[in-house]
Amino acid sequence: MVTKIIDAPRKARGRPPSFDRETALVAAMRLFWDRGYEGTSFDDLIAVMGISASSFYNSFGSKEALYHEAIDAYARQAGAWFVTALQVNDSTVEAFRALFDAAAREFTRCDAPSGCMIATAATQCSPAQNRLKAMMIDQRRMAEDAMKQRLAQGVAKGDLPKDTDVDALAAYFSVVMQGLGIQARDGASRKKLTEIGHMALAVLKR
Repeated sequence: MVTKIIDAPRKARGRPPSFDRETALVAAMRLFWDRGYEGTSFDDLIAVMGISASSFYNSFGSKEALYHEAIDAYARQAGAWFVTALQVNDSTVEAFRALFDAAAREFTRCDAPSGCMIATAATQCSPAQNRLKAMMIDQRRMAEDAMKQRLAQGVAKGDLPKDTDVDALAAYFSVVMQGLGIQARDGASRKKLTEIGHMALAVLKR
């Protein structure tokens, strides 16, 4: 859920595509988000993207390559609100309150699949898809690292006690964030997710 440096997409050879590549990518991202990698068929992909099989292969290469691009697109989208929330306030408590409030909103939007694409994706997959599983782990670790840095900033400013275990606390908040994504996927309301997030803040007030 954190932005990262992304290599520029490879340009396909031959004639330029006769469709809007970014629009097709967003459509694929939403389908993957809703159904997962293995739950999304090739036929469903080209149907929702509005392209032919030949255009798909010419522009995206393969289903796995497209999934990598879709995860990158989601990470950029989620990273925007994730990073902004952590930086919104000098107070560490209020920064994490803003983060959990933002997660509750984003995970329950009416115009997007529920939950977090990264939290629910590829936790279990076939051995052939270990690369995808590793990619999801890396994304979750980046989010945890961002929270750890924010906690360390709080310690440095005297906002948190000097003996705060920022590693354990960041891991705890990472678990909470992933749990919120799964709860939303199971149909939890925005109100419930907000309450859970606020309860998690209690560890910062001791």
